[in-house]
Amino acid sequence: MIRSAKFWVPMVIFQVAFGLAVFAITRQYYIDDTDKISARPAVTSQTPAAWPVQSAESELEQLISSFPNQQAIEDPVATLGRADEFFTNGQYDRAADLYEQLLASGSGDVNTYNNLGITLHYLGRSTDALRVLNEGIALDSSYQRIWLTLGYVNSQLGHTEQARMALTTAAQMGVDNDVGQSAMKMLDALP
Repeated sequence: MIRSAKFWVPMVIFQVAFGLAVFAITRQYYIDDTDKISARPAVTSQTPAAWPVQSAESELEQLISSFPNQQAIEDPVATLGRADEFFTNGQYDRAADLYEQLLASGSGDVNTYNNLGITLHYLGRSTDALRVLNEGIALDSSYQRIWLTLGYVNSQLGHTEQARMALTTAAQMGVDNDVGQSAMKMLDALP
């Protein structure tokens, strides 16, 4: 059964009006809800003894506070998206600035530490990268990817035993995913 334009035109108008009405009604709900959502995951109460926090203000916070013109992060999710995009495009300096801003604002999570760590390594700031990665591990030692990144950075610097330890930790967390399989391959490639 073929319908005429008399049927389809009102149907299209109805669909557009209905979609706009739903958008208008739900938009405010989601805007109000974003103030309640934190990008930071729950922090485990135990931190590994190997990476203690030495003072109330971490070295990363000291590093970040030395950058002028830091502004408050109004939309952490959008900022993280921009940082990831800069990283993907090889604009590591811009990505690092945004990752640092996220961590300084308290909007960062262990994945942000991981991303900042690898970004700093690509910028040739490997000492800073190792410090950031270790701070991320102190925040959440159960995040497999940060162990992989720590192992990679250490292996690139020729720190074979530290790389082996980090990669072994990543592999022990499970080899049933890409991260665990990458850890195993990197372990096999170590001297």
